[in-house]
Amino acid sequence: MDDLELIFTMLGEAATTRITKSKDAIGLEENKVAARQGGEVAGNARKELEEKTGESVLTEDNFLDMPEKLSKKRRKMLQQTFFV
Repeated sequence: MDDLELIFTMLGEAATTRITKSKDAIGLEENKVAARQGGEVAGNARKELEEKTGESVLTEDNFLDMPEKLSKKRRKMLQQTFFV
């Protein structure tokens, strides 16, 4: 995964959490609905970016295979972006 794949994954997870809390989802069935909706939010965002750039967000890169220095730099950037 590269940085955009991680960002869209985080978006899906955060959207799912927000939807689950806002709908006070209880039990498997209600949480499955919230999970699908959260995934849909991230999927739509990814597709829109791909349409605007003409490039796929998905890669065969593995974030863990990056040189340690580069992956630390990207992790720091992601942390600053989402946890400020």
